[in-house]
Amino acid sequence: MELFLELFLIVSALAIVLNVIFKMFEIPTIIGYIVTGICLNHIYNLSNKAEISHVAEFGIVFLMFTIGLEFSLKYLMQMKKDVFLNGILQMSVSTIFFAFAAYEIFGINIKAAIIIGSALSLSSTAIVLKILNDRNQISQIYGRKALGILLFQDIAVIPILLMIDIFGSTDSTPVIYLILKTCISAVIVIGLLFLIGKYLFNAILNKILQTDSKEIFLISILFTVVGSSFIAHIFGFSYTLGAFIAGIIIAETEYKDQIEAVLIPFRDILLGLFFITVGMQINFDTIKENYGLILALVFVIMTIKTLIVYFILYFSVKRRVAFKAAISISQIGEFALAIFSIMLAHSAISQTNAQILISTVVITMIITPFILKNINVFANRFEGDGTSLTKNKIKLAEIKHHFIVCGYGRLGQEVVLKLKNQGLLHIVIESDLTLVELGKSRGENIYFGDMTRKSTLIEANIANADGIILTVSNEQKLMMIAKNIASLNMPSDVVVRYTGADEKKLFSDFGEKFRFIKEERAIANVLVQEAIQCKIEKHSAEI
Repeated sequence: MELFLELFLIVSALAIVLNVIFKMFEIPTIIGYIVTGICLNHIYNLSNKAEISHVAEFGIVFLMFTIGLEFSLKYLMQMKKDVFLNGILQMSVSTIFFAFAAYEIFGINIKAAIIIGSALSLSSTAIVLKILNDRNQISQIYGRKALGILLFQDIAVIPILLMIDIFGSTDSTPVIYLILKTCISAVIVIGLLFLIGKYLFNAILNKILQTDSKEIFLISILFTVVGSSFIAHIFGFSYTLGAFIAGIIIAETEYKDQIEAVLIPFRDILLGLFFITVGMQINFDTIKENYGLILALVFVIMTIKTLIVYFILYFSVKRRVAFKAAISISQIGEFALAIFSIMLAHSAISQTNAQILISTVVITMIITPFILKNINVFANRFEGDGTSLTKNKIKLAEIKHHFIVCGYGRLGQEVVLKLKNQGLLHIVIESDLTLVELGKSRGENIYFGDMTRKSTLIEANIANADGIILTVSNEQKLMMIAKNIASLNMPSDVVVRYTGADEKKLFSDFGEKFRFIKEERAIANVLVQEAIQCKIEKHSAEI
């Protein structure tokens, strides 16, 4: 008991401290958990404990359940071209290339090589989507292309799990019969879980919700996940496949949102435990002996994945969009860690090879936040010597009495439309060349520039502007721009859109020329005005 408490306190303290530090550099919490596991293993040498592997497998089960829970068949069909065409091409080409490389490098059998190749083809849905959502770039063209491929990779998890089950079988029966047997079992499992989910789950869960007990509700969900995993295991499949199917079934029910809301804290803790166990499995002696190979794998895998996605998208979108989508999903995903853990448990790969692969995955995941943070910088360099930038540089020395709109996202586009309808002179400054090109195609007076730099503000002739409208959604970037404007002490008024922040704090940091519009309040006012207008029209019609 004392050891358990000691472990709990150390793990909690390490996870909190490391994630707080990593968050400053926008490194995801996944990496913080992995480093926590590394530190814990260094202190207690727990890598060979059987209990740890059981915890890891339980973490994988809930990882797969959460992936299934966020899976929407309706949304999938809306993006069928990006998902199925681009996704199939990416997974197929990447798997063939990486499987061949694994076969040659590690000297393993072709079955294990195919599974490893499939795992290396996966990207990190958790990291990429979180960062793109936080930066409000998921709605951009490159974000949608990346999302489509990531969605197909989630689908590809099913055949990968089936491959592990089929290839890991010790039965001497020919492969064709194993495949046929597996397909029949899969139909039975999916059909059984579907029937339970459609006809029993909703009715039972409805009765449980009537008790108004969160504890009973949570236990029932945990029972569903573990029960589905056990049913899949009875028919010869992995626990993880059952959890994934359970997640998909629950995602299609009317209780999905309630389940997700209740399960999120529990899910995150279990996923944290899983990634901690991954860190516990990392052996620095093996890494020291193979650091050259690991670094080479990181460079080659990320480069190859970037090239494959780039050439798949090259013929359907602009070069810049293709490059940004490709580099954003060039890392190896968190589910590859789960696959390598399962393969190691089934003795499908050696401990040394598992260490090399896990270390490679972790490094690519650590690199990813820095790539996504500077994706526009990389895209600008990719486009050449900067000629594409200079033609959009600001040259506004003579413009006066104009409005400056910072940001051409969705809100910025609406603001520009309103200004045009009012006949007001305005310019738009945007740091994303994709949006600049979009604005140019619409005939907008838009320029490429970074408003976080004072020189850009001066070039936009802020001294002679009637007003500045900040529509940037990234709060950190918004504050940097506002501080730069305030430091210049110009006469222009500044209208700032913000969400969820403390209004008094914002007003205390800036001068009287800053007017802060809270998004929620503005939307509420518009909704009330529309409702009042409807009431007026209704009464007018009655009269």
